Amino acid sequence: MHLGIDIGTSGVKTVLIDDGGGLAATSTASLPVSRPRPGWSEQDPGHWIHAVENALDELREKEAGALSAVAGIGLSGQMHGATLLDAHDKPLRPAILWNDTRAAEEAAELDGRACFRDLTGNVVFPGFTAPKFAWVKRHEPRVFEETRRVLLPKDYVRLWLSGEAVSDMSDASGTSWLEVGARRWSAELLAATGLTLEHMPALVEGTEPSGALRPELARRWGIQPGAIIAGGAGDNAASACGIGAVAPGSAFLSLGTSGVLFAVIGSFRPNVTSAVHTFCHALPKTWHQMGVMLSATGSLEWLAGVTGRSAAALTDALGPDLRPPSRVQFLPYLSGERTPHNDAAIRGAFAGIDLDADQKALTQSVLEGVAFALRDNLEALAATGTRPPRVIAVGGGSRSRYWLRLIATVLGLPVDVPAKGDFGAAFGAARLGMIAATGADPVAVCAPPDIVETIEPDTGLRAVFADAYENWRRLYPALKGATA
Repeated sequence: MHLGIDIGTSGVKTVLIDDGGGLAATSTASLPVSRPRPGWSEQDPGHWIHAVENALDELREKEAGALSAVAGIGLSGQMHGATLLDAHDKPLRPAILWNDTRAAEEAAELDGRACFRDLTGNVVFPGFTAPKFAWVKRHEPRVFEETRRVLLPKDYVRLWLSGEAVSDMSDASGTSWLEVGARRWSAELLAATGLTLEHMPALVEGTEPSGALRPELARRWGIQPGAIIAGGAGDNAASACGIGAVAPGSAFLSLGTSGVLFAVIGSFRPNVTSAVHTFCHALPKTWHQMGVMLSATGSLEWLAGVTGRSAAALTDALGPDLRPPSRVQFLPYLSGERTPHNDAAIRGAFAGIDLDADQKALTQSVLEGVAFALRDNLEALAATGTRPPRVIAVGGGSRSRYWLRLIATVLGLPVDVPAKGDFGAAFGAARLGMIAATGADPVAVCAPPDIVETIEPDTGLRAVFADAYENWRRLYPALKGATA
């Protein structure tokens, strides 16, 4: 048996897989998010530990026998979170999360230094870790002075599980401190924010061992002593391992709170001007590129909240057949945007609302706005030379066939729907735990699932959606000009 633990934003999920890679059991525990000011997003690192305890306690209640056979443990987690520890490894403040945009000024300052783009191959986004630490240095000097270690969320959990301060290449890629091509920390980039290599965890590949479960925790959950903890991965790279996107040319589309278009590449080839993330993959000698939008299903959930209906009820009301583009247009920038705009200050908007705009029209426009933003991501990837031939759809939004038909048509790509199962970050983390514990072939372990349906672009509506996308693209500069 092998265990995957995913530290998400809204909750922790654990997954048990057997030696054949089959799903054996799952458990979850919720997490609160604090938003003390507009644009801020924080979590108490202690809540991650408490949630992992609750999830594993539940797993032991249900599957004590299976848990006792665990040989490998993999970790995945939300990326970019700045977890600042003192000399005793105690958190100095709440962790600043991936969707926190307070450090826009500091990000711009760091991005203006050529060494950051040259060494990381990426824009310094406000959500990345380095600008958050620069913000702390400027606004919370006492915390800055007392910081002795900086960890990412899953790596803080690893420290508690094993006593080892370690990170993996994929998660470290989102800090703006890693030389992504060389797969190592950069002393130059760390010094730019007042840090040294001594502040940082050791680095391993996601498939490599990073330590072992502490004996007292092994006894608590009945896990065999010495269970290996893999390097693991950031959530998107872990999801890629879960869905089988590990070979160059493979790709997936994640429709979660944020939206991700993820494509695997076999060499480091960044194109910073496109605002695409070029990161290390969880497997050695492999990289990936991502276009990232911050509010995908988050946009639909927002609409569900203000209308008092569930997201499923809103999308079901549109019926099964793809409709021509709505007259109402929606820009899904509820928390700012990454690819392609790198704009932390921009916010969302509806345009073209008239007296006939009912709930269905608003729902349709939200789905289309997200699809068009994903098309922005696809075009940004294409500018780097990466254009996947097809994508596998995962995440909560992929349960809507209407939305998948729309996305296939807007992107002009076939969208593959996997057989029912768990292919998320926790599942991918469990696969990494298996590889680290057994030495199994990573490509063989991280095989893609069976595909039950392929949704092709609607050729009859392709042209009108292409025109609608071009019209939609004109809204961002107009909105930015009106709100700057």
